[in-house]
Amino acid sequence: MIRLGVNVDHVATIREARKTNYPDPVRAAILAELAGCNSIVVHLREDRRHIQERDVRILKEVVQTRLNLEMAATDKMVKFARELKPDQVTLVPERREELTTEGGLNVVNQRELLQTVVNLLQDTEGIDVSLFIDPDPEQIKAAHKIKARIIELHTGRYCESSSPIDELQKLEEAVKLSHRLGLQVSAGHGLNYQNVKAVAKISGIEELNIGHSIVARAVLVGMERAVREMIALINP
Repeated sequence: MIRLGVNVDHVATIREARKTNYPDPVRAAILAELAGCNSIVVHLREDRRHIQERDVRILKEVVQTRLNLEMAATDKMVKFARELKPDQVTLVPERREELTTEGGLNVVNQRELLQTVVNLLQDTEGIDVSLFIDPDPEQIKAAHKIKARIIELHTGRYCESSSPIDELQKLEEAVKLSHRLGLQVSAGHGLNYQNVKAVAKISGIEELNIGHSIVARAVLVGMERAVREMIALINP
């Protein structure tokens, strides 16, 4: 069974569009858990464009499954994470001008920085650390060298490609290499109700993290139904 992590960032995006106190991503997270998801994912960005610190602190108290905090590898965010102690931290690249995360971390070029951050977080009791990386052999090997235990493979290129079969093969090979190195593997970014099945069939992927497509569907059919429909697709 593949686990499903539901990212509720875009519930907060709707809220922040009018600077109201609704819809509440915390309530959305509770509904997602009731529908059977295995974790709640939020990205606390530097520019606070959607999720706010208040959201993350409340989620830490109410989430019954696992709380996965996506964040940049900055001193300020590391301090926040070590204080909050979410169940998991996923380190992601971040640029203010990007619309959404555009690719994986460059672990090869940022090895020293990421090694320090991974050590600090993994030495904090209760935090698992994941690195969001492209399905590139050199990035996977670099993640292993800095002693990361979990990686999340960036599926964006598969989702956007005109030759998805080639990108799917890259994901499959990346999972095989990761397992040979003893890494736990999750995947996500851009997955939706039309393209998720092929990724879910890849042996060795333990968790899929999906946000925008579930929230978009939830606007029409409700969060619980949207989550249940995704679970049915990834675990037919």
